[in-house]
Amino acid sequence: MDTTVPPASPVCREVRDRRGRVYRVGESDVDLMGRPRIWMVVLPWVGMTGISGAAYAWVAAQAALRDTPGGGGSLFRAACLWLSAQAAVAFPAGRARESGRLSARRAVVSGAAGVLLVCAAVAVVPDPGAARAVLAVVGGAGAGLVQTTCLSVPGTWYPERRGGPTALVVGGLAHGAVPVLLLAPPGAAHPRVLGASGAGMCLAVAAAGWFLRCPPRNWWPPHHDPLRVPAAPAARGAREKNPPAVRHHTPGQAARTPVLWVLWLCLLGAAGVTVLGVCLPAPAGRGAAFGGAVFGGAAPHATAWAVVAGGAAVGAVGVLSDRSGRRAVLGAACALLGLARFGAAVAGRGDHVPLLLGCAAAAGLAGVAVLALVGALAADHFGENHSASVLGLLTWAWLLPPALLAGTAAAVGRVPDLHGALLPAGCTALACAVPALFLKAPGRPSARRIVPNPHPLGEEMA
Repeated sequence: MDTTVPPASPVCREVRDRRGRVYRVGESDVDLMGRPRIWMVVLPWVGMTGISGAAYAWVAAQAALRDTPGGGGSLFRAACLWLSAQAAVAFPAGRARESGRLSARRAVVSGAAGVLLVCAAVAVVPDPGAARAVLAVVGGAGAGLVQTTCLSVPGTWYPERRGGPTALVVGGLAHGAVPVLLLAPPGAAHPRVLGASGAGMCLAVAAAGWFLRCPPRNWWPPHHDPLRVPAAPAARGAREKNPPAVRHHTPGQAARTPVLWVLWLCLLGAAGVTVLGVCLPAPAGRGAAFGGAVFGGAAPHATAWAVVAGGAAVGAVGVLSDRSGRRAVLGAACALLGLARFGAAVAGRGDHVPLLLGCAAAAGLAGVAVLALVGALAADHFGENHSASVLGLLTWAWLLPPALLAGTAAAVGRVPDLHGALLPAGCTALACAVPALFLKAPGRPSARRIVPNPHPLGEEMA
């Protein structure tokens, strides 16, 4: 992993806690990179927002070609290739960053260049024909490099309260859809305009990535003592509910613990429910039984706006998790996602359009929040030194449902009972909420198993 290496300073020292974990203390963020660490939240947010917007612009440009012979099938295949390539590069990119072979700057700039090439090709040649598959793989790999890097950087600069910064960056997944929704209202999308807008967003991503830095290994901010319990009640409660990892786990060590796979399954279920819930109201919304009488052909567009609005508010969920505990908030997010699916089924039966849009916003908020919370919990449980590669393992769970659904999207519109499909989705989300409440960092003893000494030191000496 790339790190900022400051000049030798007498205030820099390494301390160990009672379990042997090393903390590097004494250096401030300004000492390390010459600017406040809030920039390492703003810049990844710009990267995540821009690369997500470029990906949405590319998909919208391909969707505009669906009227051509074979256009719809090629769209689904290209989207599946994009998502598969995006998932495939996440773990190798994390390993390369941790070994020092790939810096955060190089990862983001090279990934943005790949997506820029794809968007520019769409702007110049809207229908590339056989080259669409190659462009999809290149664009997906570039997007994977950018998103994995941007997701892992904020937590290393905010080890004492990573929930809010991580959630704000993950919210870029929703923020990036705003320009595309403004440029592509129903029936007015133009491939060249969308491709050019995606290329412009890639330039912004590359500019933000140029200034990305990672702190030295084991770094801890100097104004938070990692060995002492904070005196302020709010800070003490937050520390007790979100304690730092017992030690830093490599990806192999993390994979041998059940905690990683519980997080993986929670993320897999939440991603599947979120993607299914977004796709099912779209074909259903074209009919009068699902709001078509009110919105007509704009029902899917209105639903998309509701999902984006919900996902954009995920930063507040991250701040709440810093104060109330990430396990409890993750369980609540999964439960909200399940209830939103049930509400969408009820709205479809009774033609309640406001309820449908409210459930879509709640699903967008909960779905994006699960990704942010799992990313923060991964660092809480396995440490920051290998967070990039551990997040690469978890990224598979987030991208697998969209990739599978893109490969079978042609059959979504032929599902006989779209409302009935939402009920199993809601049950799946509720099932994901149960194990989330019992997550525990590997190596940390349970408070119930700690037995007090029946003979304190004073009595033994007496």
